[in-house]
Amino acid sequence: MINKLKITFLFGIFMLIFSANVKAQLKKGQLVDGIAAVIGDEIVLESDVEEQMNYGKQQGISSVDKCEFLENLINNKLLVYEAKRDTLIDNRSAAIKEGANAKYQQLLSQFPDEKTMLAAYKFRNAYEMKNTIEKIDTDQYYGQAKYQRITEKADVTPNEVTDFYNLYKSQLPEIKDEVSLGQIMMYPKLTEAHKQELINRLKKVKQDILGGESFESQARIYSEDEGSAVNGGLIKNIYKGQMVKPFEAAALNLQEGEISDPIESEFGYHIIQLVKKTGKMYDARHILLMATPTDEEISTAKKKLDSIRTLIMDGKISFKDAAFKFSDDKKTKFNGGLVPGADGSSKIERESIPGVITYELAGLKKGDITTAFEDAENKRKVVKIIKIEDEIPSHKITLETDYDRIKQLALNKKRNEMIEKFVNSKLPTTFISIDGRYDSCSFKGNWKKESLKK
Repeated sequence: MINKLKITFLFGIFMLIFSANVKAQLKKGQLVDGIAAVIGDEIVLESDVEEQMNYGKQQGISSVDKCEFLENLINNKLLVYEAKRDTLIDNRSAAIKEGANAKYQQLLSQFPDEKTMLAAYKFRNAYEMKNTIEKIDTDQYYGQAKYQRITEKADVTPNEVTDFYNLYKSQLPEIKDEVSLGQIMMYPKLTEAHKQELINRLKKVKQDILGGESFESQARIYSEDEGSAVNGGLIKNIYKGQMVKPFEAAALNLQEGEISDPIESEFGYHIIQLVKKTGKMYDARHILLMATPTDEEISTAKKKLDSIRTLIMDGKISFKDAAFKFSDDKKTKFNGGLVPGADGSSKIERESIPGVITYELAGLKKGDITTAFEDAENKRKVVKIIKIEDEIPSHKITLETDYDRIKQLALNKKRNEMIEKFVNSKLPTTFISIDGRYDSCSFKGNWKKESLKK
């Protein structure tokens, strides 16, 4: 029963079905095989079912029912089918296609040549592989969009949370050892000499382009943006508001074909060429030199953080106020530096904490603060201090200790019920065909009756 409850919660949220990245979806040597089901004009492949069964095993589901996994995929494909028919959901086909091409190039950069990559992933040609990546991203976008449209008004009252807990408490798993952590993070500041060096390098690249070199070739050689460098620095179908403000302001102030002077963003220094501007979208090329700090710059940042730690330890400023005033981490500085856990709460399983941080926390107790140490965030070098705000020993879930977690589970259940109601309302008018190999399945929904040829 616990496993079935887990499956309901895992697969009720569409993101968990399609959140795996392209590398996880496209395993080396894995062939796409037969069709398991057709929903409208959407298809579930047999390999899709196998992929989700493997994902379920990785999540700790010991009893894997293939029929149940197929039914979850059929449910989600119906959402995708309906999303594409929903005029209130933006059609982002062009942007998804460009993103698929960029992901293809990222994968290609990990192989000596295209032929080797295609052989590793068992695709006959680039078109097949790009088409598969595009299909995965399309399903993810439309499925999530429809899920959010259906469940956007979902909420639970305190009484509903209590009722949910009383009904399922015997099936809820034990909570492992957890901690609540606060952090203050800083990006090491580059010296003026270091900044000028990067600016001068970009000025030289710009002069070379104006002198006859192509922007594309210079981006492939010099740009440190892995996602766009392989495409000659090109980023297509950019929505206004999508890029960081300095980038967008510089790009949109250019004439088509014009190249900017070096500009600074949180990622480093860029030169940008506006390729095309149409309505609310634009295409641009850029060359990025990342603001990678030197050892000396990292050391300076550590000293500053350690001095802030001293002020906190001496009671001259609270950790919360210090996080708000000094932290460069936008995700945590406004909530006292609290690091969110996987479920959105401030509780983090000890065994899931990255090794670098685990090492720094060794021997510390509730209320202790680490000294400044080096870490990485999104491939950028950072320095941090971390405080152990709370320690929560392993325990059985209770309303007193885990109300927010139980509320989220109850809310997920309500969302599942809303999705189920929506799906059932669409069954009579949607073409559904399930392969004969699943004839013995006892589905919860009325899929078999509805799979009659229309």
